[in-house]
Amino acid sequence: NACLEEARKYNMRIIGPNCLGAMVPPTGLNASFASQMALKGEIAFISQSGALMCAMLDWSLKEGLGYSAFVSIGSMVDVDWGDLIYYFGNDPNTKAIMIYMETIGNARSFISAAREVSLRKPIYVIKPGRTAAAAAAAASHTGSLTGSDDVLTAAFKKAGVVRVDTIEQLYNMAASLDKQPLARGPRMTVITNAGGPGVITTDEIVTGGGQLAKISPEAMEKYNSFLPGAWSHNNPVDVLGDAPPEMYAKALQVAGEDHESDGMLVILTPQSVTKPTETAVELAKYAHIEGKPVYASWMGGKELEKGRQILRDAGIPVFESPDAAAKIFNYCWEYSHNLNELYEEPKTPLHSADPAEARKIIEKALAEGRNLLTENESKQLLASYGIPVVQTVVCDTVEKAMETAESMKYPVVVKLNSETITHKSDVGGVQLNIRDKEGVRSAWNTIRNNLEKLGKLEGFQGVTVQRQLNLSDGYELIFGCNLDSQVGPVIVFGTGGTLVEVYKDSSMALPPLNTASARHCMSKTKIYKALKGVRGKAPCDLDLLDQVFVRFSELIVDQPWIKELDINPMFASSSDIIALDARVVLHLPGTPAEKLSKPSICGYPHQYVSAFKAANGVECAVRPVRPDDETLMKQFEASLGEETVKAYMSEAVPLEERVAHKRMIPLCHPDFLRQVPLVAIAEGKIVGTMRMAKVPLTKNARILVEVADAFQKQGLGKYLVEQGLKIAQAEQVEKVSMKFFEDNAAMTKLATAFGFEMAAKDGVVTATKAF
Repeated sequence: NACLEEARKYNMRIIGPNCLGAMVPPTGLNASFASQMALKGEIAFISQSGALMCAMLDWSLKEGLGYSAFVSIGSMVDVDWGDLIYYFGNDPNTKAIMIYMETIGNARSFISAAREVSLRKPIYVIKPGRTAAAAAAAASHTGSLTGSDDVLTAAFKKAGVVRVDTIEQLYNMAASLDKQPLARGPRMTVITNAGGPGVITTDEIVTGGGQLAKISPEAMEKYNSFLPGAWSHNNPVDVLGDAPPEMYAKALQVAGEDHESDGMLVILTPQSVTKPTETAVELAKYAHIEGKPVYASWMGGKELEKGRQILRDAGIPVFESPDAAAKIFNYCWEYSHNLNELYEEPKTPLHSADPAEARKIIEKALAEGRNLLTENESKQLLASYGIPVVQTVVCDTVEKAMETAESMKYPVVVKLNSETITHKSDVGGVQLNIRDKEGVRSAWNTIRNNLEKLGKLEGFQGVTVQRQLNLSDGYELIFGCNLDSQVGPVIVFGTGGTLVEVYKDSSMALPPLNTASARHCMSKTKIYKALKGVRGKAPCDLDLLDQVFVRFSELIVDQPWIKELDINPMFASSSDIIALDARVVLHLPGTPAEKLSKPSICGYPHQYVSAFKAANGVECAVRPVRPDDETLMKQFEASLGEETVKAYMSEAVPLEERVAHKRMIPLCHPDFLRQVPLVAIAEGKIVGTMRMAKVPLTKNARILVEVADAFQKQGLGKYLVEQGLKIAQAEQVEKVSMKFFEDNAAMTKLATAFGFEMAAKDGVVTATKAF
């Protein structure tokens, strides 16, 4: 603490303690205990293990691989993962980031930084602790919890980070990133002189999610023109055991030109007429093919070592086995695949939640000293967020239970109503298929007697009665939420019912969700195939299920007092999506605010929603942007005149660049921890935008405003700047800045009105305001 206080006096940051230091080859800086300087390259390696950093350094010197930086991060008392990811994200010498992680630390910081930087640069991480023994070893080493492994995998995916499994894969990934481009797609062409290695490679490609590239007709014609008649005529391209070096090289050239292929692996096994060294010389001519990685596997020992070195020197990574190369290829294309999946444009939410009603239900239970909601309260909570629930009536007498059942359509379900017992089935508190009044009486008595036998009669507060659905018409699902020690609330979707622990068919995701990410989460389960329709059953309404799952996510994000929430079962059929049972556990009354549930990704900031009436009388709804605004945002950009674009963007940017999906991603999928973009909407169209973005590693922020031509000089620009300043203050920003051209009289007037200090350079004004 004393070191931290002293460092802060001089605006200094501390890496460590318990670290090996840092090394930056491009500048010659070696502030580490390592005796040798790494070669210059474009990969930043951040490690929580000093020993592994030394091993990676030694291996890189042997293999001739370069790095932009080595950083041993240690115990992270100050500088954490997020700080370094932001730093290397903006470092022009770094094109990729690799991480050895034992504990995630500040999950919000890591995920926020990784989400932003992974849009520009790939991030690969190895995280041990998959087994309980490894987790315990890591905890004793780092002094902190490692967190659930499945949860961390979900966190990495949400952040656009690709996880590798072994140190060997980390080495191989470094070799690939240093020498070759990332694959743009999953289709690999395998060129081999033996069938067996090709089959092994095929298994690894396909099981890892990749594909064998289909040979295009043009490529097939070229192969036939020079390969022997007995070649495989398929992928893997088996050039046969006696293939001369020139034939190997020609096959690689053809594969590289084939539009159906995203990457190539060349396999050589030493046979009596094979020329491994001469073949390597010929292949080296095609070491760099635009946009497609080239890998090699020279399978053997000393006889092949000279050829391996020729390939390495040419920039082709060489793998001991072809399946290892296939694994790295899959990791390479997985990066772009994950980003496409993460930032797919979702559908517009169809329901407005009532957070105030939900808070009333929660506060009532807390005021009564309870942290467990009754089933009826749990269902009321779900209903406040538009989640359909089966009609449920609380009955404190057997007579009321019988009257209620009569008013419903038999059969009905009678369940225990309790403020203290959470798992009703475990105590005999659920009676199904009740078909008449006497059956209701019998169910009441059975439930009461079961509790009395268990010595839990004080937990009996009557029963609930609800209609029993025909479950054979659909499927029982589970929507769940648990609190992870490191990343906060985690959402679970899967096969529900009483055998949920037996089937173990589930998928995890970090909230908040939109309809696209909700669907991707569901699609990872086995039950999803059935939901699409199977064996004569009509498909479920998946679009509605997406919407309901999103509402569930919003409930979790908005209500920090929720510690656990299970909807089991959530019944899904072609005609119904309806919660049949729910269980909600709250944090204990009196829990400090900092101990409540806090998602790793900031939820939607409803507090920044406002309204504005333009001078022309048009009402504008002003709110933070949503992912489903992408189409509206593209239409807004297309509506702007050339002078407007130049005035508000400090440069003239072509329309095709402004509306490109890649540019829309950070605008429409913001991390609200880092930035708050607002949109002003009038008559169903965006007519103005404001973006308040924090500058990483500082307490500063930038404000950028755009107003549609038709709404200029209507006061909207001033209002958006004003909102940006208010948000910056609320987010504890100390200084904001705006940039615009010197001849932009409107922005100059606005900056003056709000007390900005202005300085011009090369025709561009930088306006700053300190709070």
